[in-house]
Amino acid sequence: MREPTSLLDIAPVIPVVVVHDAADAVPIAKALVDGGLPIIELTLRTPAALSAIERIACDVPEIIVGAGTIVETAQPKHALAAGAQFLVSPGSTADLRAAMRDAGLPHLPGVATVSEVMTLLEDDYTDMKFFPAEAAGGTPYLRAIHSPVPAARFCPTGGITPKNSAAYLQIPNVGCVGGSWLTPADVVERRDWARISGLAAVAHELARPTPEPLSGDIQ
Repeated sequence: MREPTSLLDIAPVIPVVVVHDAADAVPIAKALVDGGLPIIELTLRTPAALSAIERIACDVPEIIVGAGTIVETAQPKHALAAGAQFLVSPGSTADLRAAMRDAGLPHLPGVATVSEVMTLLEDDYTDMKFFPAEAAGGTPYLRAIHSPVPAARFCPTGGITPKNSAAYLQIPNVGCVGGSWLTPADVVERRDWARISGLAAVAHELARPTPEPLSGDIQ
């Protein structure tokens, strides 16, 4: 089996997870793996986040664990030290990109406008996070920008649900989506790991139809 060359090619959905209790991190990660999703993004929004990353990195080697909501230049090194294998930021500045590059980890800088996309392309990025996806224009926006900036590929996050995820995945410039619906807060609170595995299994099976040919394509 060919190893994926991009974070966008590992799974149709990257689970975006907020952990309040580090003790829940390993069971959540194992549940996602059992459901067929070998990747997880832990957001650095809680005091437990770095500890959660460390536990997953040590105890669930079959999952690729990343740190999300990177918004400060010191965070990439902290995430790296905890065992993170990739980084995701909701937006992008030159200093933040430099800090993520210095950490030496694959990373997805965030964009919301065509100017931001062009800036990242000039900085040799092709894979990006599109955030907040629904509020920033959703599927019509991504379809509209494919022609002027065809080199850019996206992981849309923000407002992605089981109801609209398939529509995003049909767009040629979308590699995967990011979603928090796989680990609902009430399900985590009940520690219903089987439910998380079930949600992951459904996400794993999301259809990736062949994109419709664009104008000028050979048919």
